[in-house]
Amino acid sequence: MDHSLIIALDFADRKEVQKFLKLFGNEQLFLKVGMELFYKEGPAMIAALKDAGHRIFLDLKLHDIPNTVRNAMRNLAQLECDLVNVHAAGGKEMMAAALEGLAAGTAGGRKRPRCIAVTQLTSTSEQQMQHEQLVSVSLKDSVLHYAALANQAGLDGVVCSAWEAEAIRAQIGSRFYTVTPGIRLGTDEVQDQKRVATPQFARNAGVSAIVVGRSITRAIDPLESYTKWMKMWRGELE
Repeated sequence: MDHSLIIALDFADRKEVQKFLKLFGNEQLFLKVGMELFYKEGPAMIAALKDAGHRIFLDLKLHDIPNTVRNAMRNLAQLECDLVNVHAAGGKEMMAAALEGLAAGTAGGRKRPRCIAVTQLTSTSEQQMQHEQLVSVSLKDSVLHYAALANQAGLDGVVCSAWEAEAIRAQIGSRFYTVTPGIRLGTDEVQDQKRVATPQFARNAGVSAIVVGRSITRAIDPLESYTKWMKMWRGELE
């Protein structure tokens, strides 16, 4: 199992990112670049992070008609990120098209980026899903359904909460990659997340990788916080 800890670079611009990463010296990290940062700084931000030796999760959550997603992924593949994603709600055809685009855009001899699908956002509650999306099944059933579709489309895994990861592993298998945001310590504020969990819970549930943002990026000592999180994630500290 991968057992990666992905740091969410929830910063406004490149200057803030550089200031943060300077605290880590030459340590190579797994970093998530989301919409805010990518739309501000563009592909040059990815290139700079890759040149520094970091692994990159480009979190843009593509959701459009299959042809558009295919062409977009062909372009994104050229950035040589390690992980990209789409919304599972776009459907099986769209997810398969994403993989086709990634394969077409990946240079010969290179490994294509791993592609995962967002099931239900961890900021979504069951009540919200049923009342606003008009999805009548339980939130867990919705996530499992989307995970099954992603698997049928050939994707490498899904974004889900730690609360659904164990059921996904039982349904699809441990090789299916599960990435979980909404990870908090018992003392942290949950903020805009609804389905949160501790790193210990996520590890016990068989989550492949966790995404941690403010608990590290806004800490008084980010390097110390990162070290503590890694120990908890690896089971070295309870």
